[in-house]
Amino acid sequence: MSGAALGLEIVFVFFLALFLLHRYGDFKKQHRLVIIGTLLAWYLCFLIVFILPLDVSTTIYNRCKHAAANSSPPENSNITGLYATANPVPSQHPCFKPWSYIPDGIMPIFWRVVYWTSQFLTWILLPFMQSYARSGGFSITGKIKTALIENAIYYGTYLLIFGAFLIYVAVNPHLHLEWNQLQTIGIAAANTWGLFLLVLLLGYGLVEIPRSYWNGAKRGYLLMKTYFKAAKLMTEKADAEENLEDAMEEVRKVNESIKYNHPLRKCVDTILKKCPTEYQEKMGRNMDDYEDFDEKHNIYPSEKSLVKLHKQVIYSVQRHRRTQVQWQILLEQAFYLEDVAKNETSATRQFVHTFQSPEPENRFIQYFYNPTFEWYWECLLRPWFYKILAVVLSIFSVIVVWSECTFFSTTPVLSLFAVFIQLAEKTYNYIYIEIACFLSIFFLSICVYSTVFRIRVFNYYYLASHHQTDAYSLLFSGMLFCRLTPPLCLNFLGLTHMDSSISHKNTQPTAYTSIMGSMKVLSFIADGFYIYYPMLVVILCFATYFSLGTRCLNLLGFQQFMGDDDMASDLVNEGKELIRKEKRKRQRQEEGENRRREWKERYGHNREDSTRNRNIHTDPKESNFSDVNTNHSAFKYTRANNRTERDRIELLQDAEPLDFNAETFTDDPLESESGRYQPGGRYLSMSRSDIFNDV
Repeated sequence: MSGAALGLEIVFVFFLALFLLHRYGDFKKQHRLVIIGTLLAWYLCFLIVFILPLDVSTTIYNRCKHAAANSSPPENSNITGLYATANPVPSQHPCFKPWSYIPDGIMPIFWRVVYWTSQFLTWILLPFMQSYARSGGFSITGKIKTALIENAIYYGTYLLIFGAFLIYVAVNPHLHLEWNQLQTIGIAAANTWGLFLLVLLLGYGLVEIPRSYWNGAKRGYLLMKTYFKAAKLMTEKADAEENLEDAMEEVRKVNESIKYNHPLRKCVDTILKKCPTEYQEKMGRNMDDYEDFDEKHNIYPSEKSLVKLHKQVIYSVQRHRRTQVQWQILLEQAFYLEDVAKNETSATRQFVHTFQSPEPENRFIQYFYNPTFEWYWECLLRPWFYKILAVVLSIFSVIVVWSECTFFSTTPVLSLFAVFIQLAEKTYNYIYIEIACFLSIFFLSICVYSTVFRIRVFNYYYLASHHQTDAYSLLFSGMLFCRLTPPLCLNFLGLTHMDSSISHKNTQPTAYTSIMGSMKVLSFIADGFYIYYPMLVVILCFATYFSLGTRCLNLLGFQQFMGDDDMASDLVNEGKELIRKEKRKRQRQEEGENRRREWKERYGHNREDSTRNRNIHTDPKESNFSDVNTNHSAFKYTRANNRTERDRIELLQDAEPLDFNAETFTDDPLESESGRYQPGGRYLSMSRSDIFNDV
């Protein structure tokens, strides 16, 4: 098993990072370099979290071997009896090799490659790719130029500070820093920046994660919060549609002014490719390709303005698509929560959906997750499960807060993480050590990473699920992960007293801390900032518990769900009405689909048989007689129900059947001259719309 655990975890973490990236990114539409860069950043950070427990168990085993070698009697000693019993030989020392033991020399090389690759990504490559992806240039050279200018301004301050520090070291005769010490100073500076942000995110996650599960057990709370989100999302959706229309209007003007033989026509064509399909078709119909441009009498936009317009179009289209998808997902959540509220008082104890849900492809899941099991899970078991999970997570949060405030105390040991690890170290229970370390660091990572996934900086940084995250946000998340993970792991090693700078013991350090170097080069950081700054997590936990940040955002005009606020109540009522309207539209849509299916089954075969009988004439007399009867019956039927039959025939003889599975019609659809826009680039003519309303 030597090295097998390391190889298995390397493969597992890769597929975990790939799965999460597939959930938030879009492999088909986004650039491959963006996908590869983000995947590599996430993968390296997750590797550190999963491999660190193996490093801890291997270090404990190496310490045991070192202690056994130092405590052995001399080789030429002939002392036996009581002394030999009191001082056992090394072969009797209980140093059991762990199942996941990693041979010497592998872990230092592994950590060095992982750490420096992640640092290269977060400080050099990902910021450059971020500026490149956000650029509106039309060529690779133009995008690279824009990225270099933006990063030169950003990193100019860092180079200025570092240059001033080097000059100070060179001038001061009492300071003689070698390359290893300079490397340690750079690592300390990066970890200090990461620790500053780590405590802020950790303080939020320690309180918000248990509270989210506790509130998840309250159906009324979730439903009210969903109504609140619906009202806010509708406002954002309307704003996104307005921005898209403004951007498309600018594109239309540019498209009409710059003709086919203009030097900037290629730039306009590039912008048109980024526009939605319906706008491309509309602009193509209004374009006269045979009209030459007149440079003397017309004023044409510059290439710089087209670059700005290109950037605006990319942002507007991405935001519009994201709000459309999020609106449909939020509708499904609201409908399902309303179904749960209705089924809680059901006497049959079978879950009934308002709308037909798609059947699962797996028959095994379909057999066990039947309406009865779904009712017991959603109405009885799930609230209790969420409450128990919230209590367990709250206990973990209390342990973390207590350990963050007391981990510097070595005599006595007050950090609970250190107590648990030291108790397991005495018995050399490596499986328990690895499980305890993994659960501890995994909980810390969830508290930090979940905050990264939840945080939203206006519309510039926003990790949206269901493949709706743009390239800028994906790369920014990779930067945050690479900057937060190393100080997170160092903080964990400090909580468990595996870091010799915290425990103040002359013991063998872990391979991970060995690549960091001795932080004693900067004693005010090692003995001051690293020790006392994590105590601020207590203040941040209290601020999160009393929702001070949410209340401040409310005062600034950013509506947040508080539950006891008048503004929140108004938005909840507004969202409830919006959900009610969408439900009525969905019901009318399903009713129309059912009627269409019934009319096809009832009249479709009869019309085919009558047509086939009219085309076959075996006897002229019989044919004439049948024609008379057919005309007579058609005349009677037309007099009886002329309007209904005309609607049926017009509906059934439609050349292209209506797509009733498409997105429901909204009150403010994108209008065009030929009809309304449907997702997928389809148009719904006015005649079909009238038929649908009549039905």
